[in-house]
Amino acid sequence: MFCGQLIAPDIPVQRPTDAVGKVLRQMEASRLQQLPVADGDRYLGLVDEDDLLDADEDSLLSSLQARFNPSHVKATDYFLLGARLMHVMDLDVVAVLNEKNELEGVITRQALFHELARKTGSEEYGSMVVLEMQHKEYSVGELNRLVESNDAVITQLNTWADPATHQLNVVIRINKTEISDIVATLQRHEYNVRYYLGEELFRNELQSNLDHLMNYLNI
Repeated sequence: MFCGQLIAPDIPVQRPTDAVGKVLRQMEASRLQQLPVADGDRYLGLVDEDDLLDADEDSLLSSLQARFNPSHVKATDYFLLGARLMHVMDLDVVAVLNEKNELEGVITRQALFHELARKTGSEEYGSMVVLEMQHKEYSVGELNRLVESNDAVITQLNTWADPATHQLNVVIRINKTEISDIVATLQRHEYNVRYYLGEELFRNELQSNLDHLMNYLNI
């Protein structure tokens, strides 16, 4: 998925001749802290609500142009570049330009979160297992073999390094919900299972609640 495919159709583009008060009302209606400003198709930057609040409501946006945030992505950039820019700059929207550096529109935080959820498999059927290991212990082939030995398939696999522990976290999405056998297999092969989510966890919680209820009734 590329940035140009995630452009929101209903975010208003501001003009340098717009009054500050008008833009503030647009932000309130859109529930955004930044809005794009363009002169024709020429992108000028993102204007931030904090800068508008410090200005006179009757003044023009052009008077604040030096404070505009020029950050942007290209329509052909992969969507993760937009997510990184939004995180680093703490933005509600990311401006998208075409190959002529003209403003095509903006991507909202909601659209990027939705795409991240879709790409990480969070919306798919199945379960999830989180492992922690040293980098040298990481083997995609070995993990795949262990999961497949329990008649399951890895549908998504993501990793990240924890800067605090210097350990590698591995998130595995699996195409079945009952994963007690898979968890047991991983633990038997000395993998550190930090977390898992599936039907087995749900059943364990139900059993625990039932045990507490029975203990209470037997008092």
